[in-house]
Amino acid sequence: MATITAADVNKLRQQTGAGMMDCRKALVETDGDFEKAVDYLRKKGQKVAALRSDRETKEGVVIAKTSADGKTGVVVLLSCETDFVAKNEDFVKFAQSIADLALANNITSVEALNAAPLDGATVADKVNDQVAKIGEKITLSRFERVDAPFVAAYIHGNYRMGVLVGFSKAVAGETGKDVAMQIAAMNPIAVDAADVPAELVAREKEIAVEQIKAEGKPAEMAEKIAAGKIAKFYKESTLLQQIFVKDDKKSVGDFLKSVDGELKVTGFKRVALG
Repeated sequence: MATITAADVNKLRQQTGAGMMDCRKALVETDGDFEKAVDYLRKKGQKVAALRSDRETKEGVVIAKTSADGKTGVVVLLSCETDFVAKNEDFVKFAQSIADLALANNITSVEALNAAPLDGATVADKVNDQVAKIGEKITLSRFERVDAPFVAAYIHGNYRMGVLVGFSKAVAGETGKDVAMQIAAMNPIAVDAADVPAELVAREKEIAVEQIKAEGKPAEMAEKIAAGKIAKFYKESTLLQQIFVKDDKKSVGDFLKSVDGELKVTGFKRVALG
């Protein structure tokens, strides 16, 4: 058994950029052999991950899935650097396995998902293994969840966007997918006007008033005109007031009423690359 000195650990640390404790463990595991220690760190993803910590991960895959009973949905975004990796079948399967794990274990946060066990290691460790194997920076960037009496999931554009929609009751046919596709295409900020944060409404109103003043209109008209602009903002930015993309003669709210007068959207999540 070789004696591992602080100087040895520091040398390996300078050479690889890995953490001190990781370098010590690598040297211990390889009986002080520097070349083998470097390989050990690379296999664990330490060196590659460290060297690529400042790289951008604008590509990846988005997986949206629901539980067997249709009452829980999750969206997972596994990011990488290039579309070449994102399109790899094994990479997509890995992302799917993370989403399956989240559903099976009732995961509620990205922190809990990273710490969850997957094939004998944590998800975070498995991601690090992918870094070492593929040679790109890979991160579990987003995790979202929706719980409702019924949840519809939709994946758009070859795993480039995932949508979850919660409903107040089970829906048949294409209704769930139609609403999810609306969210994918039109990116609403809330279900309806009541769900829009007050600070956002105040900001939109302030912008509208300043625009009106800049146009030289009288100050006494500003409030009335601003109210009209806010109404337009709600129509464009809230799901139920948006024009339904599959029938521009009705709103999404009208479409839902035509399906079932008691059907409500309880919430949604939209996760996209970029």
